[in-house]
Amino acid sequence: MAEPQPGLGTSRRGFLRAVGITGGAGAMFATMGALGLAPTPAYAAEKDAPFIAPRRGDFTLQGRGGKPAKVIVIGGGIAGLTSAYELGKAGYDCTVLEARDRVGGRNFTVRGGDTVADLNGVDQKVTFSQGQYMNCGPARLAQWMSTLDYCRELAVPVEVFTNTNAGALIYNESTGMKAPVAYRTAKADVYGYVSELLAKATNVGALDAELTADDKERLLAFLKSYGSLGSDYKYTGTEHRGFSADPGAAGTPGVQLGDIPSLSEVFASNVGRYFSFEFGYDQAMLMFQPVGGMDAIPMAFAKAIGHDKILTGAAVTDVRNASDGVEVTYTRNGNTKVLKGDYCIATLAPWILARTSHNLGSTVQTALQAVRPSQASKIGLEYKSRWWETDFKIMGGITETDLDLDHIWYPSYGHLGERGTVIGYYNTGSHSDTYSALTPAQRLERAVSQGVKIHGEKYRSELAAWYSHQWKLAPHIEAAWHSMSGGPDAPAFAPLNQAQGNVYFAGDYLSYLDAWQCGAISSARKVVTALHQRVLSS
Repeated sequence: MAEPQPGLGTSRRGFLRAVGITGGAGAMFATMGALGLAPTPAYAAEKDAPFIAPRRGDFTLQGRGGKPAKVIVIGGGIAGLTSAYELGKAGYDCTVLEARDRVGGRNFTVRGGDTVADLNGVDQKVTFSQGQYMNCGPARLAQWMSTLDYCRELAVPVEVFTNTNAGALIYNESTGMKAPVAYRTAKADVYGYVSELLAKATNVGALDAELTADDKERLLAFLKSYGSLGSDYKYTGTEHRGFSADPGAAGTPGVQLGDIPSLSEVFASNVGRYFSFEFGYDQAMLMFQPVGGMDAIPMAFAKAIGHDKILTGAAVTDVRNASDGVEVTYTRNGNTKVLKGDYCIATLAPWILARTSHNLGSTVQTALQAVRPSQASKIGLEYKSRWWETDFKIMGGITETDLDLDHIWYPSYGHLGERGTVIGYYNTGSHSDTYSALTPAQRLERAVSQGVKIHGEKYRSELAAWYSHQWKLAPHIEAAWHSMSGGPDAPAFAPLNQAQGNVYFAGDYLSYLDAWQCGAISSARKVVTALHQRVLSS
């Protein structure tokens, strides 16, 4: 609810009290909406409207005597935790049922001493040393994301995550590359040759129909700077490519990289396909990560909600609309129990809910089944030394490949320290499925043997510990993100974007930020607003 404007608080409260006496709670709530003091249906429909968290005072004004509803939240991932946390601010009696033994859902960090079981019944014991960890799911936060707002609110410290590093590498084996090339070198060559071609086309009049004389002059000036072209508008290399010997004291100006590939060789290498990544709205620097592991976020949520309100190891087996609310059946420690409440917010994976008994109707079931799982995997490789820093001068960032590793991530924490943990593959789709079909030991061997092609034998010889995580094999989750034809607003998913009786649905899949925690947050906030409005107007 919005704060009263200065000078208007007393008069508004008096007016609302009078409306409540004469017209009842419903009339007062409608009046609050007109004054901008409560989320009205029109407000809820405004996609860009700021989220207003429920507060205890909402119920006092509404006349419910401070008795909000009982809400059962299924799933202790970010959507479920956000729902329980925000409703808790207004005093809702929330119980979170989480099937796994920890909260966070796909926000999952492993450390030394953890043991993780997969759907094949294979246990992996994590042996990372103290201070080392692996974010198996989300690992970065864009600076505009609401997730950072919760880090601030819940006192979760953050640090910079290096998403793009000019010193990281590109290796496209399928194009015939004999050795990896630095990102800065590849970018300088691609930008240089593209600028030369465009300058040539401009100078021979190929763009005369589109450009005025002044436009041409300005474009040529831009291209000369952008591509580091010579006075004849040709690309012959630049210090942007890097140095084989860095500049130093007087007498040591440095040695710029030579052996400039031809235009044809640069385009054939296909290195340019990676550059648009850094312009993505959700990927552009700066990006951040919680200090010590991404799971600091769900841990902070759980503390704020109250651990007594969260039941882990509680697998839901049935969800029912009842005449007086909802009934949710779950098993925990071998016992089956039924929990009754006024409302339910289902945030578990849609394909898991589709396999769960419910009476939510065939349209809901069809919509749930229309959401398809998409796969991703990671392997964490702890090394005895940070050789990528000392030998390659790479301090964080991502190496891009066309191998089935897809990406290699270098840690954005612990710089200049003794040890570090590299993400040896972060792959998706069919590449992820390839690794899911292997045993953990086979995944390690495949990943290391390919990494050696890029970094040499230290990629193997310095290895100290490792852990591989395949989201396809994660119990109660079974995927990394979602595939939804037409997006979350497609007619097929309409039943999930509104309450079905007393049951609501939330998750990143019901947002335009699928696979991001802020997508789960935005979906949860939408449901919290709708549920709170319903309770207040009832």
